[in-house]
Amino acid sequence: MFHWRADILPGVSAAFTDSRAGNLALHVGDDPAVVRRRREQLEDALGVEPRSLRFMNQVHGTTVAVVDRGSGTPEADAMVSRGLPLAVMVADCIPVLLAGESAGGPILAAVHAGRPGVAGGVIPSAVSTMVSLGASGIRAWLGPSICGSCYEVPAALREEVAASVPAAWSTTSWGTPGLDLPAGAVSQLERAGVDVEYRGPCTLEADSLYSYRRNRETGRFAGVVWCHD
Repeated sequence: MFHWRADILPGVSAAFTDSRAGNLALHVGDDPAVVRRRREQLEDALGVEPRSLRFMNQVHGTTVAVVDRGSGTPEADAMVSRGLPLAVMVADCIPVLLAGESAGGPILAAVHAGRPGVAGGVIPSAVSTMVSLGASGIRAWLGPSICGSCYEVPAALREEVAASVPAAWSTTSWGTPGLDLPAGAVSQLERAGVDVEYRGPCTLEADSLYSYRRNRETGRFAGVVWCHD
């Protein structure tokens, strides 16, 4: 079920699922009842309360939502919580998990960082929101995503993104214009004073992970961050 799982802070863990967990998205044509059962199985594997794992309606934007037990499903590409378990779904975009400490306990974040999100600054916006809630010592874990050697884009698009995130400039392994979104994300996190603890492999190159570039009818795997005793 898990591509990677680790305890990242005292009482806090993070994980990235793989295809063994099945598609976890409701928007890709899968049977909603089956998807919900998979989400329940994921919660059980994490050891969190039923229906407590928060998902978001991801729209390739830069909105950061602060969620609590009483809030609904946000339309956003980043969520921040004071300890509620969070999930982000991807299939080539970067699932970024963040955790920091505060006087009131852990501050968590999950970020969907695709090309528009990286270019628009959704990652530093999530970090800023965490800091506004009192988080310090923030660390980041970047899950599997398409790499700069595989993500081919038109030359004009590479120019556009690199104008705001220079580290994202890339050339594919076959010599065409590309974007290295993980490198761009790391540069933004380092600029924000956040240590990157983990970077996952390329989704296009790993058959055990969903990749939209490999198959447009694919599912979505998840990055999850949660608190535990």
